Amino acid sequence: KFVPIMVVENLSWQEFARVNFHSPDLPGVLLDVGETRDYPFGPDFAHSVGYVAAVAPQELGDDPLLELPGFRTGKSGVERAFDLSLRGKAGDSRVEVNAYGRVIRELARREGQAGEDLYVTVDAELQRFATERMGVESGAAVVLDVNTGDVLAMASTPGFDPNWFNEGIAGEQWTQLNSDKLKPLTNKATQGQYPPGSTFKMMTALAALEAGAIPLDHRELCLGQVQLGNYTYHCWKKGGHGWIDFTTSLEQSCDVYFYDLARRVGPDKIADMAARFGLGRPTGFDLQGERAGLVPTRDWKSAALGEAWQAGETLVNGIGQGFVLATPLQLAVMTARIANGRFAVVPRILRPPTGKDDRGPGERLGVRAASLDMVRDGMKAVTNRPRGTAYGARIAAAGLEMAGKTGTSQVRRISLRERSTRVLKNEERPWEDRDHALFVAYAPVNKPRYAICVVVEHGGNGSKAAAPVARDILIEAQRLEAARQGLSGRTAALPPRDTGG
Repeated sequence: KFVPIMVVENLSWQEFARVNFHSPDLPGVLLDVGETRDYPFGPDFAHSVGYVAAVAPQELGDDPLLELPGFRTGKSGVERAFDLSLRGKAGDSRVEVNAYGRVIRELARREGQAGEDLYVTVDAELQRFATERMGVESGAAVVLDVNTGDVLAMASTPGFDPNWFNEGIAGEQWTQLNSDKLKPLTNKATQGQYPPGSTFKMMTALAALEAGAIPLDHRELCLGQVQLGNYTYHCWKKGGHGWIDFTTSLEQSCDVYFYDLARRVGPDKIADMAARFGLGRPTGFDLQGERAGLVPTRDWKSAALGEAWQAGETLVNGIGQGFVLATPLQLAVMTARIANGRFAVVPRILRPPTGKDDRGPGERLGVRAASLDMVRDGMKAVTNRPRGTAYGARIAAAGLEMAGKTGTSQVRRISLRERSTRVLKNEERPWEDRDHALFVAYAPVNKPRYAICVVVEHGGNGSKAAAPVARDILIEAQRLEAARQGLSGRTAALPPRDTGG
């Protein structure tokens, strides 16, 4: 009976003044000015920082703080993952009261303890730029420090205003958020699972190289398709690439080359290599709700579906289709590990208060330097050779170049009938039937610092929809670094800032 009951909150100053004016005629009604969370960046940080909202009935326990009027608990992002740390501990007061319950005097008091201060790794300017650059697209962009795993930006679009939940979200707003097909409440960076498409080819390549399935100078003839039993597996380039070597296979993203690598090495070794680079299982990220993705094996299919693995599934597995799924965060981790070439960095969004890294460098990848060099050379060719699939989105500024890999993943199977007639262009299909566009990259090439993954849901071709976004974000990351270090000469070498209009 000593706990006050909330009647109404979030009064305007005019309403607050009116009730105060009439307070002598309202016995038992108390007015108070409290404190509340404010999220000044709005949608830009909605998924990373998260939001607080009113305490749910199932959250009530022994903590008296949760019974206080207007108290909030974390519901997503950092707010949820570290709610107990941020919350602090309640104090208490022992008082003497009379028969009417009126306090006569205070007998003892124990002060409450303030919550901890938390320091996030996210670069506010880069985060805002990444969200702005994604624009109206549905998707995600994740930027990591390749040496520490620090999350420098984690944009999931479209977003929402977290202040709505803190203030008490209206029914119309809640209905709008839940019915939106673009799923603004979902953190697509950690919870969106997509076929990685050709961005997965580096895993197939490393598995083949490390298993000794191919020599470093392996060449393959691409005629545009491969026949396996009664099925035909196509390369994206009708007519094929002709004779092609390892570097060129990544540069031009030849599917036939990777069908052959997958057939030689098999799904289990591909899955083992992918696991080393953070795919197919949670990365260990310090926010809750991370999805695990999937890199299938023979045993997985037998246990999950009760069916035997088929030879054709090995081929599509090798190009990141079929059962393979990954989150944008996982693909960014994969790219960071390729870029640093030594350690399995683990992503994190909190940094120590001192600013010093209190973690070790991480487990060793256990991959030969020669194999990684081959893959990195292929990724450099993707963005810096004229025939590379992302050459049009390259960073031309000397010393700031990026190395990357495009990906275009189908969300539906193209039937033989469609292939024999006219396949609808991506932009001609319904939005939900269009291909996902992906791009992963690291920069600068000669001394990697940043790794990025961009996914544009149903955006079509990765080189056109995702690569330019990643390029601009990597340029901005290096621009910010140069400006903060006072490297005026290097800043002058950067191209003009472009937010994509």
